[in-house]
Amino acid sequence: MIPTLEDIREAAKLIDGAVMLTPCLPAPKLSELTGAEVSVKYENLQVTNAFKERGALVKLLSLGKAERERGVIAMSAGNHAQAVAYHARRLGIPATIVMPKPTPFVKIKATRGYGANVVLAGEVLAEAQAEAERIAEAENLVWVHPYDDPQVIRGQGTIALEMLAADPDLEVLVIPIGGGGLISGMAIAAKALKPEIEIIGVETELYPGMWGALKGKPVKCGGATLAEGIAVKNIGKLTEQIVRKTVDDILLVDETAIERAVNAFLTQQKTMAEGAGAAGLAAMLSEPERFMGRKVGLVLCGGNIDPRLLSSIMVRELARDGRIFSIRISAPDRPGVLGEISTLIGDLDGNILEVSHHRLFLNVPVKGTTLDVTFETHDAEHGKAIIKAMEERDYTIKHLDVAESRV
Repeated sequence: MIPTLEDIREAAKLIDGAVMLTPCLPAPKLSELTGAEVSVKYENLQVTNAFKERGALVKLLSLGKAERERGVIAMSAGNHAQAVAYHARRLGIPATIVMPKPTPFVKIKATRGYGANVVLAGEVLAEAQAEAERIAEAENLVWVHPYDDPQVIRGQGTIALEMLAADPDLEVLVIPIGGGGLISGMAIAAKALKPEIEIIGVETELYPGMWGALKGKPVKCGGATLAEGIAVKNIGKLTEQIVRKTVDDILLVDETAIERAVNAFLTQQKTMAEGAGAAGLAAMLSEPERFMGRKVGLVLCGGNIDPRLLSSIMVRELARDGRIFSIRISAPDRPGVLGEISTLIGDLDGNILEVSHHRLFLNVPVKGTTLDVTFETHDAEHGKAIIKAMEERDYTIKHLDVAESRV
């Protein structure tokens, strides 16, 4: 059963007042960064900080009294889990959630906090799904699939209704794809309201399942990705059918582009995006010519990211932009050398963040030492000027990346 525009409109009425009508706002700084005219739908402002509440609630509301009493089960890398747990508690429905073991702790903790029974199983969603199916059969629980369900798809489609109501002139919607529930619902609604609108899906290069299905190419899914929310090996059968009919293209993005997009949302928009939530912007940063000068709608579909991971991304982006330099300095082991280097960097308006001495490395002369220095600069040219000044003082400099400097 493929939902229709009318089904999605009815879903919007069902969730009205229970799910936040999130803002869809122009993003001038992202427009400047990408060359397009960008608007962002802030689904990270939902109670569970992700769009999944919409589909989960519509599905739960569709259950009869007997089904609610039996209880529900879902498998999820985090956002669907929280959505089902949150609304199941609101509706008095017992919920069991199966999550992959590598799911970020922030998502596991939040899901338990909403009162669900959390089971950790498998390394990826496919393995978690197998365990969820086993438990569902053994305990006679009602399955709430994260994407391959017409009720869930109806709920996710309400995002497109709201985006086009907020900005009817949008020309392109760029939508992350995991199993395909979000893009399926949004594409049905958007194409029905505005047939000429272009729908672009985004997957990670590590998990290109829907891309491979549409292109008719064999693909391999696997690996650690920042966008674990869309790290789906098994796309939906119903969602694949819908995507084939309604989606214009699918783009693949690498991990660096996702990192850049997460950082851009934080530093430019002052809002938190998890890797999957930033995938649409990652595609725009990867292929700016595809969107240049067009009115583009992005769905920031989730903001559940580990703060430690976010901190690491910010430091890595500062290094990529040349605002943090990490270098290894070879110098004679004598009193005052560290002071000389510190003074030189300070006099040139650099800010030292970290220093590490190495006297016991076997590749260092017995009367020598190496210093690993990480310092902050105004920009890349400023950093190069500081390094040049040290080389002019006969210090030997080797560039390190930020990760290497901390080993």
